[in-house]
Amino acid sequence: MLPAVVFFSLILLGAADARTTEEWKSRIIYQLLTDRFGPSGAAPRTPCSDLRSYCGGKFSGIQARLPYIQALGANAIWISPFVENTHLGYHGYWAKNIYSVNPEFGTKQELLDLVKTCHDRDIWVMMDVVANHMGYPVGDAYNFTDFVPFNQTWHYHTLCEISDFSNQTQVEICRLAGLPDLNETEPYVHDTLLTWIRDITQEYGFDGYRVDTVVEMPKPFWSDFSASVSDVYLLGEANNGDRTCYTGGYQGPLPAVLNFPLYWAMRRTFTEFRPMTDITDSLRKQRRCFNDTSVLGLFVDNHDFPRFLSLQDDTVLLSNALTYVIFGEGIPIIYYGTEQAFNGDGDPNNRESLWPFYSTSTSLYRFIQSMTDIRKTSRGVKFAARNQVELYVDNDTLVFARGDNSEFLVAVTNVGRRGSVDKTVTGFQRFPSGTEFVNVFDCKDVLTISNGSARLQLSDGMPKVFRQRKRTQPSSAATGKGGNSKLLGMMFVAVIGQFNKPQE
Repeated sequence: MLPAVVFFSLILLGAADARTTEEWKSRIIYQLLTDRFGPSGAAPRTPCSDLRSYCGGKFSGIQARLPYIQALGANAIWISPFVENTHLGYHGYWAKNIYSVNPEFGTKQELLDLVKTCHDRDIWVMMDVVANHMGYPVGDAYNFTDFVPFNQTWHYHTLCEISDFSNQTQVEICRLAGLPDLNETEPYVHDTLLTWIRDITQEYGFDGYRVDTVVEMPKPFWSDFSASVSDVYLLGEANNGDRTCYTGGYQGPLPAVLNFPLYWAMRRTFTEFRPMTDITDSLRKQRRCFNDTSVLGLFVDNHDFPRFLSLQDDTVLLSNALTYVIFGEGIPIIYYGTEQAFNGDGDPNNRESLWPFYSTSTSLYRFIQSMTDIRKTSRGVKFAARNQVELYVDNDTLVFARGDNSEFLVAVTNVGRRGSVDKTVTGFQRFPSGTEFVNVFDCKDVLTISNGSARLQLSDGMPKVFRQRKRTQPSSAATGKGGNSKLLGMMFVAVIGQFNKPQE
C-alpha cells in the first residue's frame, strides 16, 4: 500500500495532466454518444432500428473514426459517461457501478487506448460524468443492493419526485424521472464522489469533464467538486429554462457551464423567426450574470432536445446558427450527426446511430469544415477572448465583430434559403471611412465602411464572414492567413450551391 503522501502526489500529478479552462478555449468540441457513433469493425449498412436499447457503438469504434472527426475541424470529443449502467443505460446516465467500465462500450484498456490515440492526434477528451443520481433500482424504489458504492438507503435523499422546477429545494433533493437522488450532505457520499473524480482524472488522463444535472445539487457541493480537480475544465449542464442569471449562478462553483440562455435565444430566432434582437438581449444579460462568457459551451443541437432540423428543415438557417456557434464568444460544440443533416425530434430520436452516414462530402459537413478551418487557422485573432462586439442588429440580421482589433466581421440572418439581405447596416463608427472587410471565401466581395455604415448583401440567406484588410495590402491580395485560399473559396462556393439540393 502506498503511503498517503505518495498516493496524494500521484493524484495531483494526474490532475496536472488534464487541461485548464483557459487551455480549453483553443478547442472545438464534437459531442457524440459512444453507443451511437461507431461500432467495432465495419459499420452496418443500415441505421440502428431500436434507439431505446444498445446499438453497438464502442470505444474502439470512436478510435477508428477519429479522422472523420478531425477532418470536420474538431480537436476535442465529448463522450458518454463510461461507467457501468443499469439495464438499457446506453446513454451512460444510469450508473450502476461507478468504478467499472461499461462492458457494452468495451474494456478499460480500450478506453485507455482511445484516450492515448486522441492525445497522439492532439484531440482532447471530455468525459461526461454524473454525480447527482444513480440508475434505476431493480424491483422497488429502495433496492440499492446492486449499486456500487452507494448501496445503502441513507446514501440517498428521501423518495420524492420533482414536480415543480421553480422550487429549488425540490429540484435538489427529489428524483428526476425516478432516478435515485444521491444525498451529498452525507459525508460518505460527498467524499466518495470527490475522490472518484480525482482518481479517474489520474487513471484515465481525461482532459476535462461535462457535468450532468448541475442544478439538482447545491452550489457548495460543486465548489468542492471543482476544488477536488483544481485547474481542470468542468462544463456544467445548468439548464432550468431560459433563466440567464439562474444559469450564471453556477459559473463560479464550476469553471463553466453550457450556454443554455443563448441556445434558447438562437432556437427562437432561427427556428421561430423571432427578431434577432433576442440574441443580443440574451448576450447583454449574460455579461451581467456570468463571470466569463468566453468559456461557456456554445451549441445548437444536443442529445436532450429535438434537433434543429426537426424544428425547422431549412439547412440555410442551421448554417447561420452554426456560424454563430463557431465564431461567437465561447467554446463551440458540434453534436454528432448535425453534419449529416440528422433531423430526429425528441429523445431517443435525436440519438440516431451515425452509421452508415460517414460521408465527408455532404454540404453541411463541408460547411462546418470550412468554418472551423477559418477559426483555427486565423493566426493572431483571439477568438477565445472576450472581444465580441455586436455592431448591428434588427429583426432579421446580426453583425458582430471578433478579435482584439475587430479583425473579423460575422453576419448572420434568419431570412432562410428563399430570402436575401441587401441593406445599409450602421454601428461601424469605430472604423475609419474607407476600412475594408473582405469575404474570407471570396476576395471580390468587399464590405466598405463609409461614415459608420456599410452595404451588406447576403444572398440566398447564407451567412458571411469577413476579415479586415490591412491598409498595407494591395486590393488584389489574399484576404488573410490560413483558410482563405482560392481553393477554399472555390470549395465554399460549391458548398453554398448544394444547399438547394436534396441532402445526402
